[in-house]
Amino acid sequence: MIVVLGILAYLIGSLPLGYWAVRRLSRQEPRWASAYNLGLENALKQLGAGPLVLASSLDFLKGLLALLAYLGHLYPPPAFTPGATLRGRGGFVLLGILVGLSFAGLPYWATALPLVAAAAALVATGWMTLAGLSVVTLLALGVLGLGIAAWAKVAALALLGLALWRYKENIGRMLEGTEPRLGEPPPLPSEKQAVCAFMIHPLTLDDLFQSPRFRWFKPLVDRGWVSQSLLERFTALIRPMKNGELRGIKTADGREIRCYLISAPLLPHQITSNPELATQKAIQAARLAKELGCTVLGLGAFWSVVGEKGKRVQEAVPEIEITNGGAYTSGTVKAAIPGIIAHFGQTGRDLRQTTAAVVGANGVVAFGIARQIAPLVGRLILVGRNMERLEKSAESLRKNLERKGQVPDLLLTTDIAAIKEADLVFSATSDPQAVIFPEHVKPGAWIYDEGVPPDVHESVKKLPGVRVIPGGVVRPPGAMTGNLNLHFGEGAVPACLAETMILAAEGSFERKSLGGETKSENIQFFVERAEALGFKVVD
Repeated sequence: MIVVLGILAYLIGSLPLGYWAVRRLSRQEPRWASAYNLGLENALKQLGAGPLVLASSLDFLKGLLALLAYLGHLYPPPAFTPGATLRGRGGFVLLGILVGLSFAGLPYWATALPLVAAAAALVATGWMTLAGLSVVTLLALGVLGLGIAAWAKVAALALLGLALWRYKENIGRMLEGTEPRLGEPPPLPSEKQAVCAFMIHPLTLDDLFQSPRFRWFKPLVDRGWVSQSLLERFTALIRPMKNGELRGIKTADGREIRCYLISAPLLPHQITSNPELATQKAIQAARLAKELGCTVLGLGAFWSVVGEKGKRVQEAVPEIEITNGGAYTSGTVKAAIPGIIAHFGQTGRDLRQTTAAVVGANGVVAFGIARQIAPLVGRLILVGRNMERLEKSAESLRKNLERKGQVPDLLLTTDIAAIKEADLVFSATSDPQAVIFPEHVKPGAWIYDEGVPPDVHESVKKLPGVRVIPGGVVRPPGAMTGNLNLHFGEGAVPACLAETMILAAEGSFERKSLGGETKSENIQFFVERAEALGFKVVD
């Protein structure tokens, strides 16, 4: 009989009564109020007081069925949630549990104290998450201090464990300061506000520890108590999460752009060594971005090459637009090169007698640079990692140049040391570490570094006459603020992120960058729209 009642309580708790009632009576769709969580703070703003009272009352009644109802509310069976129906965090379920326990003989102080603490936490911070955690934590502590049956104490601890696990993402957002507060739900797209997301990853362990969610691991790793390999196995299990926001971006025509930063905490070598896992994470991030109300997700850094450079991600999640940012990145480079060439020529050097090098020539951006400078120089060195692909690309370049009668001497190599001969070097790789060191550079050479992070080691700048020019960095319009250091300087973002913002603002999703091809008309589109909206390339 107890088993039957337990199963019944679980099934009742898993019924999305509030969701059904709001859909039935108000004709509103609650799922767009927030990502994965409906929550009081989002429901109040998005749905209004009437549907909120209705949904909360039904949750309160479910709460009287106590622990198994709470379990069912948090983790319902798939049959009850077709299409991943949005679920709340169970705050009013907890309230119902408290009242039910008071009817069953729980001392009034053990009931009142969690409620007072929850109210105080809500007033002080505006976080419903903290209020809910206050209820379940103090309830568990109160029950443990009473002379009651052991099974009741175990149930209280189980209730606390369920709440902590369900709230884990909310706890992370509270630590990072991005958890929505009561009355301040995440924004939704509108005529005056564009909402997008951008997928990032830590480039190093120090970047991983930048997040408060993982900072506590640093002393454990530093002392050798947790190995890096163990930490990486742990982070590989974590779903993509929202751990940052960029605000304050105002276009020249008065619109606001808000960008969520979504991260799956994989290091570069984890992404490149396990492409299927990386693609799975990118697909999960796309679904999260859609639930956050975003219209477009940009794939940054090493994410930009997963899933056939975003194509598989787009096919898996057609409800949101995906871009790898290649078009505007190419546009910023294309716009910068004429000025670099002109200044280089003003130093008295003859371009026709100049040897130039392009590092990362297997990539779309770097090969675009090669096409642009090849007709201008006497000799061109193309450095890539895949010789077969490099030869195919070079063959198409030769045919194009032969038609114009402007074919330089071409050298194809996988050896970075070959750029020692170059007076002018262009580098655009996705390597997480520097690839160009002093021993690779000719004194007096100019280097245009479009790599993210930089391809050129800091020590190169100390060589006599060497000039290093950063590329691919854009300053959005307005007074942008954020809670993470993206390593591009204050108020600046990479061009691929700027492309994501421009797509969200303009809605011209047919211009997005997917796969390895980048159309010249799309490059020009982003250059023109960026200028009109107020985006500025950082020189």
